[in-house]
Amino acid sequence: MNWIAVAIGGALGAMARYGVSTLVFDASSQRFPYATLSVNVLGSFLIGILFVLIVEKGLLPPEMRSILMVGFLGAFTTFSTFSLDALGLWQNGHLWLALVYALGTVVLCLAAISIAVWLTRLFLI
Repeated sequence: MNWIAVAIGGALGAMARYGVSTLVFDASSQRFPYATLSVNVLGSFLIGILFVLIVEKGLLPPEMRSILMVGFLGAFTTFSTFSLDALGLWQNGHLWLALVYALGTVVLCLAAISIAVWLTRLFLI
């Protein structure tokens, strides 16, 4: 049943992200990725709320984690999960590890996408 919940949440999250990108922001006219920034910040905010409501306080059924946190927010933005992981490290007294994780994630992801774009362009030309 969790697979179905994740699939439904994922479909809704992907549609929500597409909606933000196309309806709220015209991505082609922006010089700054406002749509991506918006969903990342909103997703981080929402996963923080849901973490407290579902995981810490148990105010929502545990099954809601699959549909909302993993499915919906996972498709809406994976940045929310990254943010939650970094916050968890920080709140558990691992400030330096949180900083290394955050900086490392950004640097490694930028490096990975740069290498992927370079290799793809290299082999498609």
